[in-house]
Amino acid sequence: MHKGYLRLAVLLGALAVILGAFGAHGLKKIAPENAVAIFETGVRYQFYHVFAIALTAILWKEFPNKWIERAGVVFLIGIILFSGSIYTLTWLISANITGARWIGPLTPTGGIFLIAGWLCLAMGIKAETKKPGSPQV
Repeated sequence: MHKGYLRLAVLLGALAVILGAFGAHGLKKIAPENAVAIFETGVRYQFYHVFAIALTAILWKEFPNKWIERAGVVFLIGIILFSGSIYTLTWLISANITGARWIGPLTPTGGIFLIAGWLCLAMGIKAETKKPGSPQV
């Protein structure tokens, strides 16, 4: 098991719960309804990919290779770009700040990283991994 990725999943999971609670209670008081819906999407995708990072940590034991290692990093980048840009967009909408067009491309870029993380997992499971004493199949 990859303890670093497991710790990361636990921390990001706790953060997702905190942000979800804030979105369900506090954010509704200060943000328009469309901003709250956008925020909830960010939290939902963060939570989905917390489980992806936890899966990566578990798969590392059976398939210790560069693809599994990359998957965890790529998932983290995806969460930061995808969910982070959505959280930022929600703040900008709530603060009535306009002109931050640079934030728009970060969300789909983050989505591409999330997809790439899943593809890295697939490659890591497919990759040949030699374990000491294991028979050749």
